[in-house]
Amino acid sequence: MKNSLWIAAIIFSAALFAQQPRITPVRARGYLTSPQTSGVVLVVPAAPAKDDARYRADMEIFRETRKLEGSARWKIAQSDDNLSLPGLLNAFACSLGVRLTPENAPKIATLLNRANEDAYRAADIIKRHYQHKRPFQIEAGDVCVSPQGKAALEKSPDYPSGHTTLSWETGMVLSELDPEHAIEILRRARAFGQSRVVCGVHNLSAVEAGWMTASTVFDMQMTSPEFRKDLEAARVEFASLKREPRQKPSDCEADADLLSKDPY
Repeated sequence: MKNSLWIAAIIFSAALFAQQPRITPVRARGYLTSPQTSGVVLVVPAAPAKDDARYRADMEIFRETRKLEGSARWKIAQSDDNLSLPGLLNAFACSLGVRLTPENAPKIATLLNRANEDAYRAADIIKRHYQHKRPFQIEAGDVCVSPQGKAALEKSPDYPSGHTTLSWETGMVLSELDPEHAIEILRRARAFGQSRVVCGVHNLSAVEAGWMTASTVFDMQMTSPEFRKDLEAARVEFASLKREPRQKPSDCEADADLLSKDPY
């Protein structure tokens, strides 16, 4: 009898637990509507088909860039694997001439979190549409992430590169805040995307698609009154931060020289 009551209690508890709402990570609310982000798939070219010219070029670049393992450029690519907001802001510290953090630049952080949510959603829709494989899933080759990171990447399609999409979106937003250094900012954004090829975790075509995805998203965001309001608030905040002493990392010149060269 006791066993029957115990079993019944377990079944009741399990049923009650199943009815509870699942807790999912809270993400920022974007500026664009679902039709806008889903419409980006109509702008970005289709993923390469197997054995066409783009596909063959992608795989040739993958093979050639495996030679970069252990190089200084490889180490930067490993650093660029950090897609958190602090990681993104740190990547742009040299080009901005000021070190931004979510703590010292909360308005900029809010703007970037919301803007990158739109870029993420657009890229994710395209990824799921094409289900294109990453280069290391097609041919063997070392990558610059851990085995655990590699296993996680296998669950996300190649095309377009999410890291590239978000870093280019971030670069375009920061260029609006600091147009004086737009060239340096966008050069760093380009290099961030190229790091995914150096890493061997994305094809070049996926990186190029990431640039186009973010550019399309950004153009639509500029028509949003809410986006422009947050952009102006972030612009005021950035102007105030620029008046503070510059805090460039010590290795900016060496990194700039290295990143100015195409790795493939």
